[in-house]
Amino acid sequence: MNRALRTASAGMGAQQLNVDTIAHNLANVNTTGFKKSRAEFQDLMYQTIKASGGASGNALRETNEIQVGTGTAPMATQKSFVQGDLQATSNPFDISIVGEGFFQIRKPDGTIAYTRDGSFKLSSDGTLVTSLGYVLEPGVSLSSDAQSFSVSRDGTVEVSDGSGDTPVRVAQLELAKFVNVAGLKAIGNNLFAETPASGAPMVGTAGTEGFGELQQGYLESSNVDVVEEMVNMIVAQRAYEINSKTVKTVEDMLQIANNLKR
Repeated sequence: MNRALRTASAGMGAQQLNVDTIAHNLANVNTTGFKKSRAEFQDLMYQTIKASGGASGNALRETNEIQVGTGTAPMATQKSFVQGDLQATSNPFDISIVGEGFFQIRKPDGTIAYTRDGSFKLSSDGTLVTSLGYVLEPGVSLSSDAQSFSVSRDGTVEVSDGSGDTPVRVAQLELAKFVNVAGLKAIGNNLFAETPASGAPMVGTAGTEGFGELQQGYLESSNVDVVEEMVNMIVAQRAYEINSKTVKTVEDMLQIANNLKR
């Protein structure tokens, strides 16, 4: 009986984490460049009641054994880096990545983080930064007399002062990609950090060597599918409910056993 209670309790705890993950996905359905997560589970250890290989009454060796599992446990939350839909903004500082790759962002402590959120802004000194003021790497700075700003598909940044002269190339954006992109660590603010599981970043030019192309005036939407998440929510809710009914069933059985002495 106690085993059944612990097993059902483990199942309820696992489904609670599943619902938490789904809720986080739904909360970020409108977050630029957001990548949805999926909870993964594994069954826990088994208790062997009767081992195989023992001799039965007729001296035959039994080939089957009795094993009882002890529930489930969450093992990981897997990120899905499927491309999100592109949304036109007509803002020249909005840049999306079509394909593989991440923008490189330099944090105030000097470390490099990675993002798919290309909603950049101009700082007071003309530097291209994120909404939090983190600098895009390699740095892009515009002079005060710059009139137009364009980014080609390969990341070439050109600026014109509006005098009719040929636009001048001022920077070359580079992208980073990883051998195991699912190994990146989400650190909030639409940023990811390198980990031993992701491997070292490979930096290159957009549109070459497997890197995605850049699209100016567009942003990548979240890849969360609301209908899919709602279906997953219903499944998780039913699984939680079934485990709770198991607890109630065990309680009823214990009550019956306790009443036998009366």
